Amino acid sequence: MRAGSGNGLWLDDTERERPAASYKRMKDGESEKASISRLSKRQRRRRRKPAAPATAHADLPPVLGEKVEKAEAALARQGGGLPAAPRKKQRRRRRGSPAAGPAKPQTRTLRPAESPTQSNLPIYAALDLGTNNCRLLVAVPGRPGQFRVIDAFSRIVRLGEGLSRTGSLAKPAMDRALAALTVCRQKLAARRITGLRLIATEACRSAANGEEFLERVHKELGLDLEIVSRETEARLAVSGCGSLVDRAARGAVLFDIGGGSSEIALLDLSAGATRRLSNHIVDWTSLPVGVVSLAERYGGRNVSPEQFQAMVDDVSSHIAQFPGKDRLAEHVGKAGFHLLGTSGTVTTLAGVHLGLERYDRRQVDGLWLRNAEVSELVARICDWSFEERIANPCIGSERADLVLAGCAILEAIRRQWPAPVLRVADRGLREGLLIEMMVADGVWRRESQQNRMRQSA
Repeated sequence: MRAGSGNGLWLDDTERERPAASYKRMKDGESEKASISRLSKRQRRRRRKPAAPATAHADLPPVLGEKVEKAEAALARQGGGLPAAPRKKQRRRRRGSPAAGPAKPQTRTLRPAESPTQSNLPIYAALDLGTNNCRLLVAVPGRPGQFRVIDAFSRIVRLGEGLSRTGSLAKPAMDRALAALTVCRQKLAARRITGLRLIATEACRSAANGEEFLERVHKELGLDLEIVSRETEARLAVSGCGSLVDRAARGAVLFDIGGGSSEIALLDLSAGATRRLSNHIVDWTSLPVGVVSLAERYGGRNVSPEQFQAMVDDVSSHIAQFPGKDRLAEHVGKAGFHLLGTSGTVTTLAGVHLGLERYDRRQVDGLWLRNAEVSELVARICDWSFEERIANPCIGSERADLVLAGCAILEAIRRQWPAPVLRVADRGLREGLLIEMMVADGVWRRESQQNRMRQSA
């Protein structure tokens, strides 16, 4: 098609486009010259250089590529060289590209029981199902006579709730204990246990359906708990707390205030203490009263001074029936004699004494309290209302209705065996079980033999 121009000539479309294209090229050339004139001398020299042939470093910026080439040439003159693998492939491997394959791990992932410091150490576990608590301790041997805890669990279950009235374990209490034992089973299943001992104490020992409950535990969880005697319980308490007995003492009374019973052991150390303190037990007893049973009988929330005194007298009547109560008469009340308490009652008193905002076992275990300090603590807690006891972080709602019953048992013990000082132990049956298992397996004896062999070599 042709169109008319202003001078009367006809041009086809292509002819009309040619002047426009030429004009555009001319304008582009002028703009390019103008842009070149604005460049620096160094930039203009680079633009005049012919395009460099493709190299192994074409993917790099020109300046960096030149530097790499110069470095390669220098290394070649010195007889060296660079790795043959392209840099881009190395970069892809670092980024974890699928083409580069999965990165090789630097260290082996270990289970908790297989950490480098524990892989060769036998693991022992001890479980104590009591009237008030369910406790688990998992440990490995340490220095001779000691062990290192690698896992622990403790929960208040009140298995003996209502036991003093009905003579049987209540269903809600058994369900609470079973839930806690389920957690313990999971912890045990996660490790390769070398030695294991699971015990049940007063609640299962005295309940009419105690054996039936343990059969249910075995059926549902596969855990075999054994009911231990009161004598065994007293011995285990001594084994677990033995390291806190003053080696310079001439006598000591160790007591464990439990939920359904309280164990008391008399230790004669006048001939000198040995490593195995259970050999120094001259007599022992198990009182059929604990914090749960006593609180249920006399009340635990609002306790009057008369009720508290009645609880102390009740416990004292049981102690009076203990035939061996005077076996340490020549040491009682004198220097070189002390009490050693292991229970929630004495650890609570220690936490209140220290004014802890949160219970801390490291500060409590092994603490010494003078006789006057213990009296002041008991009197202070007796003056608190139920709400004030709950508000104290070392008592809380779980122990607020039991702590006064524990103080009453403690007062009865102090009246029978007065001592200048009381030592607090945050340890007990579980520690005793672990120590006895490790001693039976000779783990510390083998370690001592290995140390002697290394020294002789």
